Amino acid sequence: MAGFCFGVRRALEKAESAVNEKDNVYALGPLIHNAQEVQRLSDKGIHVVDELKAIDAGTVIIRTHGAPPSTFEEAQNRGVELIDATCPLVKAVHKKVARLDEEDYQVIIIGDPSHPEVQGIVGWTPHKAYVVQSEEDIERLPDFSRVGVVAQTTQRKEKVDSLVARLEEKYGEVKSLNTICTATAVRQEAARRLSQEVDLMIVVGGRHSSNTRKLADVCSDSGTPAHLVEKASELEEDWFHGVNKVGLTAGASTPEWMIKEVMRRMEEIKNSVEEVTPEVQESQEESTGEKDLGLPALNIGDTVKGTVVRIEADSVLVDIGHKSEGVIPINELGLKADEKPADILKEGQEIVVRVLSVDDDNGLVLSLKKVEEEKAWTRVEEAYNNGDIIVGPVTEEVKGGLLVDVGLRAFMPASHVERGYVSDLSQYVGREVRVKVIELDRSKNRVILSQKEVMDEEFEAQKEKTWNELAEGQVRKGVVKGVTDFGAFVDLGGVDGLLHVSEMAWGRVEHPSDVVAEGQEIDVKILKVDRENDKISLGLKQILPDPWNTVDERYKVDSFVEGRVMRLAPFGAFVQLEPGVEGLIHISQLADHHVATVDEVVKEGDLVKAKVLRVQKSERKISLSLKEGTEKKPVPKQVAQPVEETSQPITLGDMFGDLFEETKDRINGKQDE
Repeated sequence: MAGFCFGVRRALEKAESAVNEKDNVYALGPLIHNAQEVQRLSDKGIHVVDELKAIDAGTVIIRTHGAPPSTFEEAQNRGVELIDATCPLVKAVHKKVARLDEEDYQVIIIGDPSHPEVQGIVGWTPHKAYVVQSEEDIERLPDFSRVGVVAQTTQRKEKVDSLVARLEEKYGEVKSLNTICTATAVRQEAARRLSQEVDLMIVVGGRHSSNTRKLADVCSDSGTPAHLVEKASELEEDWFHGVNKVGLTAGASTPEWMIKEVMRRMEEIKNSVEEVTPEVQESQEESTGEKDLGLPALNIGDTVKGTVVRIEADSVLVDIGHKSEGVIPINELGLKADEKPADILKEGQEIVVRVLSVDDDNGLVLSLKKVEEEKAWTRVEEAYNNGDIIVGPVTEEVKGGLLVDVGLRAFMPASHVERGYVSDLSQYVGREVRVKVIELDRSKNRVILSQKEVMDEEFEAQKEKTWNELAEGQVRKGVVKGVTDFGAFVDLGGVDGLLHVSEMAWGRVEHPSDVVAEGQEIDVKILKVDRENDKISLGLKQILPDPWNTVDERYKVDSFVEGRVMRLAPFGAFVQLEPGVEGLIHISQLADHHVATVDEVVKEGDLVKAKVLRVQKSERKISLSLKEGTEKKPVPKQVAQPVEETSQPITLGDMFGDLFEETKDRINGKQDE
């Protein structure tokens, strides 16, 4: 039978549980729009009140239509216990309108302003919400800059779409949220199709029920005579005269016992109507089946759409528009380790499921996992056929490789993890990898993946791109891949270049590791490109300031400087004044006396103070003097002493001998240079 929808059944279960456990149980308004069912509940002790102030104490059930926040606040203030039986789909609408209001949208509700569901929705918008039922209502609306639209859950989709289109004509862009109950929409569509196949439609349900009235409207719109009845006694024999086939549908608030009563009465009328032939009787017997209730036939293996209506710890309840909701057991959800049903699904969410069982013993059993697996197989097969890359996390290290989740359990051999050998595969567990499918056998549930193929293709593509971009004189970023005694190899993007030690700095470099380290990102200059031999020469010092450009500003002639002796030569000592700048102390400038070998005066590593004799910037030379390295202090004046007479005359050599020697040394020094 069609029977109650999930929201109504859930509310009735809460109500009957409450009346069995508590005293003084009330319903804030009729729990459902069905007078007979309300009377049945009243007989059990669940009394209907219109306002909270009508009771002093007890338990109050909020019906499926929901209530505004003010009701919950009033109950708390009065100390009244509430049982919230609001339909989860209606609660979702409450959240949506509250969010629209927070985002400064003017909320417009498509529905019946007198309906308790709509009144409850209005209450969840702190600012004023407008309710419209027709285009005339829309014409009377003020101007708004931002409009958000929701619909009463039992509204017909065609009507909602039409009014949203009119709102868009008036306001331009409109944010329309789909809030129509899927179960209601499915029943309406099934009723519409059925009414086109029969000669008469009987709609069973309460006249005050919005969804039941809309079912009747849907059937009437098809051109087939349709009658809405609340109980079997309302059926009239005249309706069935000359009718060969009758369709039966029921609203979501209609109990199954009532539908059965109507069907039994229809059977009685069928037998009493003389015009009915055996052929027609057979058709009418068919009308008692699911098809005539507006429900599609279900078979094991069918894939159907449904709406999540309840999430439990070990299962999920789904409304697929059938006579009863279906159950997805936890093992058919396709959960990952440590996942719970609520982690992947939300109430009100629309999903696609596969039917596993439709028998009376097991009920309607569904599977989400099998649908997702089918999607995964389709995706993997397309990737395999097209050579596409797919992405998935590594879930486990196993013997010989890794397991990867691509919607299916797939295997990646160790030899296909990287372009080179990998000693520790455990480091990949939990990582997402980009892979290609290299082997596929659905009959054996076998999927083999390769990350190496993706890396190889991308490496070759990057290598070709880099070669095409390279040009001498460019400055590019690169990563140091390895350091040797003679230099470093730098990856420029799939292509390696050599940075020779002589091109690393303006000064002397003892070892390349003093300048760069493996894995370091550096800027280098392209000195030479030899595509034919796959060779690239790089320079680092070329992008650094050349200290010789301003050397004459820092080292003035006749100034005194300090430096360290770096190396010795037969003709003198080379002194580093700063990285990249060295000066020469000629052997003749090492001391005031004759020096046979340089190491008589200085050793490598000595720190010396010298005088700048000459700066030759263009030739990158600085001449230094050690013997003049100490600034001469002024000689104090002395009182002239009388010259003793001697028998030896004073010669020019006695007076200027030192000067001659100094001049001679300078001349010799220049010649040696």
